[in-house]
Amino acid sequence: MKSIVLGLAFLTSAGSQSRPDSQCRIAKLLIAGVIAVGLVAASLFTAPAALAQTSIGPETRLPLPRYVSLKTDRVNMREGPSTDHGTRWVYQRAGLPVEIIAEFDNWRRIRDPEGEDGWVWHSLLSGRRTAIVAPWDREVERTIDLMEQPEPASRVLARVQPGVVAGVSRCSGEWCRLAVSAGPRREIIGFVRQEELWGVYPDETLD
Repeated sequence: MKSIVLGLAFLTSAGSQSRPDSQCRIAKLLIAGVIAVGLVAASLFTAPAALAQTSIGPETRLPLPRYVSLKTDRVNMREGPSTDHGTRWVYQRAGLPVEIIAEFDNWRRIRDPEGEDGWVWHSLLSGRRTAIVAPWDREVERTIDLMEQPEPASRVLARVQPGVVAGVSRCSGEWCRLAVSAGPRREIIGFVRQEELWGVYPDETLD
């Protein structure tokens, strides 16, 4: 059986320029693929947070915090809610799950899977739900079973390595139904325990 993995690389080249007013820009790059062996990369991922919708966004009237995903392959995270603020990160992975933690006008303050936070223009975010499979275990030699049905005794469809980004179509509070890329124009649909995902809250339900 194939292992479905995500190659994870961080482009941490600080592109500082010679001009005095230049900003140091750092890019984060996530590349999805299918390979036979796991890629190990040192990273610090935040553990899944408990469902804590403690407020309502002043701009959207939607719950805060909430999970969304990046809409495009190039998203600038800024230090503050305007283009006058410097760029902290440049994300180059459409579909990466992030957590909205604040709103101001057309800007959204987001937190990424590593705990970095900053401001992103609202139209660069999508309501499409995605999740990362067990990113906190990237340095551990383990895989997570993608099950045919949401039950422990179900048939295993694939073994997924920590770090895979997958689409989320529904969650019960215990299991989530994922669509995992398995190459060009091919997806594997199956179920993973909700506690193994970053991008959905532990007790959250999605239909």
